[in-house]
Amino acid sequence: MKKPSEMLFAFFGTSIDSRFALQALQSHGLVPALVVDSKELPPELLNTQWDFFLVCSYGKILRKEVLSLPRFGALNIHPSLLPKFRGPSPYVSAILADERETGVSLMQMEERMDAGPVLAQARVEIAPEDWPPPGLLLSKMLFVEGVNLLVEALPVLMAGTLLPEPQDENRATYTKKFTDADALLPTPTSIGRFNLPMEAQREAFLKVRAFDKSPRAHFITAQGKRVIITDATLVDGALVLRRVIPEGKKEMSYEEYLRGAKSST
Repeated sequence: MKKPSEMLFAFFGTSIDSRFALQALQSHGLVPALVVDSKELPPELLNTQWDFFLVCSYGKILRKEVLSLPRFGALNIHPSLLPKFRGPSPYVSAILADERETGVSLMQMEERMDAGPVLAQARVEIAPEDWPPPGLLLSKMLFVEGVNLLVEALPVLMAGTLLPEPQDENRATYTKKFTDADALLPTPTSIGRFNLPMEAQREAFLKVRAFDKSPRAHFITAQGKRVIITDATLVDGALVLRRVIPEGKKEMSYEEYLRGAKSST
């Protein structure tokens, strides 16, 4: 029987999240023979005897005939505790829901999105003082742990003794693809605070942490300029801005931004 490092596999991933998984694979000595990072499937995918496919944040649903090509099927690392948070934005949705206990699933893929049986799961609990983390940091934690699950599962899968567990459809929840409108915050006051009820202050903070790639947490100035928020904190429950990227400029502290805004008026 082959060693896991000798298995011939293709990796599918189209986002920064998938790069976290790819780097973790390489640290374990698992190097894919083919990396599919576009939505066009290369010809060699169809004429190679694959052991398995690994799919991590790939922006396209693979057809049944593609999923059935590898000997051990197509596996997916999904950054949530399935069947919760199926769909395109699991860890972002976990942050927005203020759900500190989250995790990652290793799943056997089916045609239906994120509905296949689960091979392994790991919970990731984050200390209250560290919650919520930036979205990309949580993504990296989950995908690295997902690769650890894969490394542990491969020998058992190859031996034919790993039993997939069907998901409970009654417990399934779904996420959506977020847009700029979802990441929009009200225009802050001149000192970087927000005239919002206390509960809404925390919701805004969760947005700043969750939306740190695309879309980005931002507000629109009275002049119609977009300002991306890269860092903020809660002070006595109130959201206070720390760092921003004004439209057409580099990242700066909010104080620098205010000085520049005043000097331009």
